[in-house]
Amino acid sequence: MASAAGASAFSKLWNSPVGPKTIHFWAPAMKWGLVIAGLGDLARPVDQISVRQQLSLAATGIIWTRWSTIITPKNYSLATVNFFVGCTAAYQLARVALEGDKNKEEAVPAAVTQKVESAKSEE
Repeated sequence: MASAAGASAFSKLWNSPVGPKTIHFWAPAMKWGLVIAGLGDLARPVDQISVRQQLSLAATGIIWTRWSTIITPKNYSLATVNFFVGCTAAYQLARVALEGDKNKEEAVPAAVTQKVESAKSEE
């Protein structure tokens, strides 16, 4: 009885509209490579991050996450992978933004110090 239920569950998955016999299964499976690459880029210095690339990945991740739940057949594995693509890209963009704010804070005191020193030298 258990083997019949197991065979039935396997055949349901195999013959599903989003099962392994369709592109709806393999496209999300391969797209996990983008998520893995994004996680690998967390170790990359902020100045080496491409903002345009991360913006496009975040936008497509958000758009396709929503679209995956609208299309027929609903593809929750595609929605999941796109959600994580968008999250990793958004995190990278946040790193760039925070680094930019940090550099601005460091640049202001340096500029003030330079002006003070030049004013002292003029006296």
